[in-house]
Amino acid sequence: MAEEFVAERTLPLEGVYGGSGLARLTVAAPASRLSLRAGEDALQALGAALEIDLPVAPLTASGDNGRYAFWLGPDEWLVIDENGGDLIQRLRGVEVLHSAVDVSHRNIAVMVDGPGAAEVLNAACPMDLRLEKFPVGKVARTVLGKAEIVLFRQAETAFRLECWRSFAPYVFGLLDQGVRDAAY
Repeated sequence: MAEEFVAERTLPLEGVYGGSGLARLTVAAPASRLSLRAGEDALQALGAALEIDLPVAPLTASGDNGRYAFWLGPDEWLVIDENGGDLIQRLRGVEVLHSAVDVSHRNIAVMVDGPGAAEVLNAACPMDLRLEKFPVGKVARTVLGKAEIVLFRQAETAFRLECWRSFAPYVFGLLDQGVRDAAY
């Protein structure tokens, strides 16, 4: 009788940490993520099913307590639930035109927080992250080095960076180097 092989999924940044007193880098816990596309007429029904207001203003986010919706375009959102909710299941039975794709295993999040968080990110991100230009609650799709990211300012000195898991080691390495460079 042959033994059955069962592969275990490992996180690309499992056991990795970085940072200094200037900025701490931590890997966020796994979360449910949904790439959502819909027209304006569908937003109320979708928001009600997901129990979150889908932001309609460019570069904004909504939510708290581990559930967020990030505006990525006129008809596109990234919805995140850190509490283990099944976002696709919440949309079953919603009868409005929309597209919803579970991207939970595609993305990973790195948290960057501390007094030098913006400076660390700017080591490889071209956006102006000064507080007056990128205030708390703002979200943008941008790049960090050569990787596409979604960047959300959660607090004055705290950012959530979403990237594809295949780019996670590269992104974390850039951030860690940014911590070292910003310290000098």
